Amino acid sequence: MEKTGAEGIGEMMKQSFEQTRKAMESYLDLLQKNIIASPGLDSEMTKKMKTYTEKNIAVASEFAQKLTKATDFQDFWRIQTEFMQAQWKAFNEQTKDLGQTMSKSATGVLKDLKDLSS
Repeated sequence: MEKTGAEGIGEMMKQSFEQTRKAMESYLDLLQKNIIASPGLDSEMTKKMKTYTEKNIAVASEFAQKLTKATDFQDFWRIQTEFMQAQWKAFNEQTKDLGQTMSKSATGVLKDLKDLSS
């Protein structure tokens, strides 16, 4: 049975998103290995970065699934807009949290250095 134009595009999008998901998982593995090898990052920061990366990949995958089910352009743009709004909110929250964690870590390092010099 031959697919309609929309079904064909939906199938191509699914394949493309699956390839992207696999690439993101490979990137996450590489990122995790490099973070672990970075002596300047503490374990709390490493855990948060890994958690946020995994969450962002999951959200992007969910977005891709929703997008393949769009029935028309209006639905497509609604899904796209909701995703982008949620991503900006998540980005702001994650950036704030990582900044606070980095600041706390730096304060701890400075305190340790001060204690060593005393």
